[in-house]
Amino acid sequence: MIRKLFVASLFAGAGAGLAPTATAQDSSWTGPYLGIGTGYSFKSDDEIVVFDTDRDGQYDDTVRTSLGADAFSPGFCDGAAMGGSPADGCRMSDGSIKLSVRAGYDLQLGNWVVGAVADYGAVNLGDDVSVFSTTPASYTFTRDLKSLTSLRARSGWASRSGLLYATAGMAWGDMDQSFTTTNTVNSFTPSEDSEIDGYQVGLGYEVKLGDVWLVGSGWSIGLEYIWTSLDDGDYPVAIGPGSAPPTNPFLIVDPTGTDMKRTKDLFEYSTVGLTLNWRP
Repeated sequence: MIRKLFVASLFAGAGAGLAPTATAQDSSWTGPYLGIGTGYSFKSDDEIVVFDTDRDGQYDDTVRTSLGADAFSPGFCDGAAMGGSPADGCRMSDGSIKLSVRAGYDLQLGNWVVGAVADYGAVNLGDDVSVFSTTPASYTFTRDLKSLTSLRARSGWASRSGLLYATAGMAWGDMDQSFTTTNTVNSFTPSEDSEIDGYQVGLGYEVKLGDVWLVGSGWSIGLEYIWTSLDDGDYPVAIGPGSAPPTNPFLIVDPTGTDMKRTKDLFEYSTVGLTLNWRP
């Protein structure tokens, strides 16, 4: 709710600050445009790590010691473990500045504007989750989104105050996935990276600088909120015997080992940003 109110207040403030003067002139949005954008991307997820001790494909098992105790009773943290125990702490993921370039085309039909926009952006947005065992040892799954390409449609209503629009389309990401652990006894084999794709939806408000200040003909500035959802697959990690004895918690149910993965295979985040566009 707080995030929604924050975004709503940004658009309300932009509408007031970018509203044109009484001398604004009507102009068409029809035509191609090129642009750049910058914004802040942020995400907030709560997830854990789950296990498949009998390797039946269902991650619904509890890893237990030879005495029947929960081998992961120290619990989880929504970040990257700084050591082998919860006392060492976790490093939480921060948001990231996004820089992008875009190209699009709009067609105005009365007050309605429809079009399409292609966007490529560089971003460095991370996402970690860790779990701790009683050994003690830590196990951390990491995802780092490096860049994003999107192709979206947009449709909106043009008035003397500018263009208010909704946008939605497909997105493809370049993401690095990795796994680290302080466990030096078992062997760990991560799966291969999967193709990262998904969708985007959002809202935007754009005004032409020539309509606002009667200068910079062809230039426009906008405020945009985009929600991105990417499916990056399960990325399970296969835990093998390594040099561990048969009493190792990962080997008690199935002597070949245990599989583990993070609970969320969706990488979802928000971006609030500014755009600057030029229409020839």
